[in-house]
Amino acid sequence: MEPPTNPGDSPVDLELTVENVESALYQLYFDPDMERKNVAQKWLTQAQASAQAWQFCWALLGPDKLPEVQFFGASTLHTKISRHWSDLPTDQHEGLRVQLLSHILHFSSGPKMVLTRLCVALAAMALNLIPQAWSQPVADMVRAFQPQKPDSEGVSGAEATQDPHAHCLALLELLTVLPEEFQSSRLAQARRAQLRESLVGEWAVVCPMLRQLLQSQDSTNQVKEKVLRCLSSWVGLDVPLGESHELVQDCFTALSNPELFDTAVETIVNAISQPDCQRYIDALVNLMPLVLGLHDQLKTAAQDGDMETSHGICRIAVAMGETHSRVLLEQVEHWQEYLALVNMILFCTGIPGHYPVSETTSSLTLTFWYTLQDDILSFEEEKQAVYLQVYRPVYFQLVDVLLHKSHYPSQEDYASWSSDDKEQFRIYRVDISDTLMYVYEMLGAELLSNLYDRLGRQLMDPQQSSVWQDTEALLFGFQSIAETIDVNYSDVIPGLIGLIPRINISNVMLADTVMYTIGSLAEWLADHPVMLGGILPMVLQGLVKAELSVSSVSTLKRICRECRHDLGPYAQDILTVSQDVLVKEVHKSSQCMWLMQALGFLLSALPVEEILVRLHSLITPHIQQLDTLAQQEPNPSNKQSIIHILGMLSSLFTTLDINRQADSLEGAPSPRLTPSQSSQNPVVVVLQQVFTLIQTILSKWLDDSEVVKAVCGVFDKSVRTLLHDFGPMVAQLSGMLGQIYSAFPQASALDLARQMVHIFSGEEHHVSNIKSLIEVLTSATLTIFQQGPRDHPDIAESFMHLHAQILKRKPDLYLSNQLDVKALFYCGILSLKFPETPTVKAGSLFFTELLPRCKDMPPLGDVLQRDGKLLTETILQAVGGGSPRSLTEHFSEVLLSLNRHCPALLSQWLKETLQTPGFPSAQVSTEQKHTFSQQLLREQTNKRHVKEIVKEFSLLCRGLQGSGY
Repeated sequence: MEPPTNPGDSPVDLELTVENVESALYQLYFDPDMERKNVAQKWLTQAQASAQAWQFCWALLGPDKLPEVQFFGASTLHTKISRHWSDLPTDQHEGLRVQLLSHILHFSSGPKMVLTRLCVALAAMALNLIPQAWSQPVADMVRAFQPQKPDSEGVSGAEATQDPHAHCLALLELLTVLPEEFQSSRLAQARRAQLRESLVGEWAVVCPMLRQLLQSQDSTNQVKEKVLRCLSSWVGLDVPLGESHELVQDCFTALSNPELFDTAVETIVNAISQPDCQRYIDALVNLMPLVLGLHDQLKTAAQDGDMETSHGICRIAVAMGETHSRVLLEQVEHWQEYLALVNMILFCTGIPGHYPVSETTSSLTLTFWYTLQDDILSFEEEKQAVYLQVYRPVYFQLVDVLLHKSHYPSQEDYASWSSDDKEQFRIYRVDISDTLMYVYEMLGAELLSNLYDRLGRQLMDPQQSSVWQDTEALLFGFQSIAETIDVNYSDVIPGLIGLIPRINISNVMLADTVMYTIGSLAEWLADHPVMLGGILPMVLQGLVKAELSVSSVSTLKRICRECRHDLGPYAQDILTVSQDVLVKEVHKSSQCMWLMQALGFLLSALPVEEILVRLHSLITPHIQQLDTLAQQEPNPSNKQSIIHILGMLSSLFTTLDINRQADSLEGAPSPRLTPSQSSQNPVVVVLQQVFTLIQTILSKWLDDSEVVKAVCGVFDKSVRTLLHDFGPMVAQLSGMLGQIYSAFPQASALDLARQMVHIFSGEEHHVSNIKSLIEVLTSATLTIFQQGPRDHPDIAESFMHLHAQILKRKPDLYLSNQLDVKALFYCGILSLKFPETPTVKAGSLFFTELLPRCKDMPPLGDVLQRDGKLLTETILQAVGGGSPRSLTEHFSEVLLSLNRHCPALLSQWLKETLQTPGFPSAQVSTEQKHTFSQQLLREQTNKRHVKEIVKEFSLLCRGLQGSGY
């Protein structure tokens, strides 16, 4: 398709003619200028919406036109019929139908894209006319496509007898798109139900025809494939399986035809996956032998490595077994057939090969085992016992199969896998792990004993233990169960803990699983601390290896968290190895953070006088390094090192809580430490010692948000952990925060200030420091808002959160002459205009905290009286289309708060703002605005109801009401 030499001017101002439409299409397809393409696209969309489109679409379908032009003509027809149907007078319906059928026959030989679009247009028309104006559309369509005498139904004889094969395909295309168009149309619920009933009634015409075509010797593969797709499409309407199971049975014959195999699988799966099928038990029972009959084909495909065939047959078996598991279990007289199907699915689970490299089938079966187990365990006790007798042995086999499938390949093979394959295999093992955990519910303690016996035999037999994958798989099974099931009462865990040190962890994958298994038993070890001595050396051995970084560090962290009160005898060893790996930088940054958290747990449980000594010994090398970095000129390399060290301190202070020790000591007379001890809190001592160093760092990195955030992180984590014990630092930190924020405002400083307000604003001796800090931060932030805050959504968000916290914890700070309440109110209004959800959410929170205080606090009441109308107007404008629809619920919370605390004022403001013509949108009438106001003002308590009222109004304003949203 070559563009014309002169595609014409920009079509925007052109008259609506066929020539101009064609010119615009050329521009859309061939003009290299994106701007001109967009102009053409816009103009063509308007052209489709115009009344003339009913006429020009036929001209575009002329036989001399290019396929792209014809396609646009057919698409325009569909648009008109589906969206502008009411524009067409009733007396023109019959003419349109005849014309459409004629064109479908004409295009039956192609182009395919035009034919499909015309079929979709006729389907849309049928949906508009069924059932009153077109009672039997399918029968009429079938009749129109049969060989006819000349001039019948306005179709010329030449067209009607032109190509029976092409006409047959065109009819099948039409019958396929009819249910699809129904599924994709936006319809009212009652109309949808009426149409579905009418279409299901037409199935009696479609089904015999499809059977005849599928069985006919004359039907080509192309026709048969179309028949299969057509059945798939109708199945989506829940046509009764009782009336079509013979057709579904016929589909099984297509599975022996390689060209039809994929489509036949898709169709059979769709047909038997309909939940409605359960009403037709006889039909299901009749299909069962056909599914079981595929077992030999499945075995052959598995032996030959034919992944596509085994995958397809597995999908059919799983669809049958999973969708109808309960119904088929209840057919007691057919129990052997269902057991055979379960064993067929078990074969699919254990299909030879490594997932996902040499097989992709086994993963399809995992959810089936959940469904079957749930259904068996849902029977009453007596019935359940019978089923368990039959199916428990199958589930023990399943465990063997799953453990075998979880085997890693040889290291050589594994090294050749792509990173994508490795990730898929990792996810597959997680799915297997979840399945094993679920299966434990059915098999219970016997499962753990079974795994333990096998592991014992393996580790005692030198020949067997040389295959590391077998050991790894058994440990993986243990870990899967211990991770989520309480194994405290299992009598095999002590034996397992005894076996673990016998495992040779020279293989990385096996070592990883050993670590994770130990980690999953951390809670058990907390109850049996005598076993720690045998297991900890193994974890510390793993800690020094970079390749075991994630598993060893996470395991140590779990042990330190769960067993910290029993780690005293091992503390020195743990700290020595940890300090060594930290100094040598064995682990990546994120694992160093986890390790510091682990050490925080460990130190928390030591005697208080010991903590400071060990803490100093742990962090001194890092503080010295930080000191050296602080003296250097800023550059990207030392920036990352500074952030890393500050991050390690934050992580340590997240978990180092000496009060946690006191809280957990049973019978302790006072969980909190005395003030004299409290003043010596080791974390506070360290923070005071490094405070000058931190100020030095800030002086050089003040304009770098990442470094400032890392510094604030150290104090933020300490405040959250220590709570009131952080008190001695409040004065120093308030001063520093005020200075750094005034020099270079950062959101992280506001977030830290919010934590301090939360904890210390109620303590008399800290109030003056907090008050001064808030005044400094507010003054600096108001300057940003005056200059235009659009580039700082994070600061606006944190500022709103800070002031919401002040209003919640210490509202009398608002009585200070230093706080400009009017300006703060205006900042809140500006925050509501941001497109960023978190900022709007914070602004809404600010107002929902502020409005309840307006009655008791004159300064707030005054500003509400003066600027409440502006707030109401801002919210209505946002709801009416000024902000994304997803933010509506936050605005509704502010409207509810206004209605609760100043209903008379809100009523007045709504009346004044909504009387402006076209506000908040030209799409809503005066009457609709009045209804909205009345509904809103009536509701002062039900938050959900207000959200619905505001959402409905927002949709009206945007012209989306009733459009399927």
